Amino acid sequence: MHYIRYKEIKQRGTLHFPIEYYHVNSRHPQYTMPYHWHEETELIRVLAGTLALTLEETSLTAKEGDFLIIGSGILHGGIPENCVYECIVFDTGFLNAHPLYADILRPFKEQKMHFSEFYPAAEDEIHHAVRRLFDAMNEKQPGYELVTLGALYEMFGNIISNGQYTLENTGTVSVHRHIALLKQSLRYIEQHYFEKITLDELARTAGLSPKYFCRFFQEMTRRTPMDYLNYYRIERACFLLVSTDCSITEVAFDCGFRDLSYFTKTFKRYKGVTPKQYLKQPI
Repeated sequence: MHYIRYKEIKQRGTLHFPIEYYHVNSRHPQYTMPYHWHEETELIRVLAGTLALTLEETSLTAKEGDFLIIGSGILHGGIPENCVYECIVFDTGFLNAHPLYADILRPFKEQKMHFSEFYPAAEDEIHHAVRRLFDAMNEKQPGYELVTLGALYEMFGNIISNGQYTLENTGTVSVHRHIALLKQSLRYIEQHYFEKITLDELARTAGLSPKYFCRFFQEMTRRTPMDYLNYYRIERACFLLVSTDCSITEVAFDCGFRDLSYFTKTFKRYKGVTPKQYLKQPI
């Protein structure tokens, strides 16, 4: 089973309460957040350190107390630095139990309304609701489901009343086209990372010349295509090392490396430690 998927397809929570909480520190298999997207909405709150995020064509750095809202289908990835953060992922559809809520949130669900993505640390109604939301999902005290729903409604209500949203317009068409092309390339990497992949092959997935594809890919991801391929392979290797009984050599070959010394060198370049040192780190 692939842990790292560019388009995540996963049941969140339960059928009647489809919302999931994640606490992420440096030992989490997906501590560094590879580019991905999902149909659900994601909330991210930084507890310590910093998290450099790219949301489609926007780059920002979140610090302690900041939180973000990432809407359905938004391509995003992040690089933490001495960071601890937590995430809540859910389908806004389950908030539509009352017709009033359905009418208000339907444009957001249909991606015609976009909430502001970044909310710097503050003492206001929005952040108070967010803290109650994350605390309820983390602690799961009796009745936490009702507290969670109430905090979500309060958060969205305050965001809307403060006018912190925009409506879809025709000017975003070219942006969506760029994102669609990038998603095609990322899907190809996900499906073939364990094989030999050339720059020409990646360029063809987007229908671009290798030269233009390199420029396009780097503008979108802040990495060259081949650098990103190696980065993805190492992230995949980290997961296999901590979640399977495979040897380091087996992991290297399973992740597309045909030379163990090159794998070790590449691993250390991205993680700062060798695979053996990575396995010895405390969980």
